[in-house]
Amino acid sequence: MENLILFLNSFLSYLLLMAVIVVIAGVAIFIGIKMRKRKNQQAESESAAADV
Repeated sequence: MENLILFLNSFLSYLLLMAVIVVIAGVAIFIGIKMRKRKNQQAESESAAADV
């Protein structure tokens, strides 16, 4: 029984670590997409201003 408890403790610890990594990766992807859209919009507005 003690081995099962130790296994579950270890498993849940790694599961929590995995959840933290997934959340951090999700936030990083969201920030990256937002920054890229802003850069594309800025380049588009500069291009439109240069054409005028």
